[in-house]
Amino acid sequence: MSDRSGLFAGDDPFAIARAWLSEAEQTEVNDPNAIALSTVDANGLPNARMVLLKEIEAGAFVFYTNYGSVKAQEIDQAGKAAFVMHWKTLRRQIRVRGLVSKEDGPLADAYFKSRSLKSRLGAWASDQSKPLSSRGALMAEVAKVTAQHGPNPDRPPFWGGYRITPLEIEFWADGAFRLHDRFRWQRGDIASDWKISRLNP
Repeated sequence: MSDRSGLFAGDDPFAIARAWLSEAEQTEVNDPNAIALSTVDANGLPNARMVLLKEIEAGAFVFYTNYGSVKAQEIDQAGKAAFVMHWKTLRRQIRVRGLVSKEDGPLADAYFKSRSLKSRLGAWASDQSKPLSSRGALMAEVAKVTAQHGPNPDRPPFWGGYRITPLEIEFWADGAFRLHDRFRWQRGDIASDWKISRLNP
């Protein structure tokens, strides 16, 4: 058994992740819930971009996007993704690798309604990842969807969430002399128990 204590103590990796994120919300100036999301295309070429993590559930991590985006197409093709969440102020990070499923039901509807009106209209207007002739063309599309959908637009059918259910979670904290602390939670499938190991820095 690994010698976990302090920051790493606990039997639930999702509770540890929520606690770390809660701390980061007090110290990070911008977007403490930002994650660098990695996917691969049909040829196995990696892709990465920053997105905002919106929820840490009892067994998964959830973010939202346009289902027509490159990230969504790559997720749908592979069914897997990875991300890293890094906090410079805390000198900590969490790495996650796992299986991905869509969240396009009532939870997605509720989250969409919680967003600002401008963000909701922007979701309708943007054909995400597709070529755009000009910013003026985008603003014209925003005006068009505003007229069409009014002040309380429903969630677009092409927009929703993804839930990453991890097979691996790694918690990393900076250590003196670059002797960092790393603990990996790993399981063969989502029905299996976690195996925890300390890793060399």
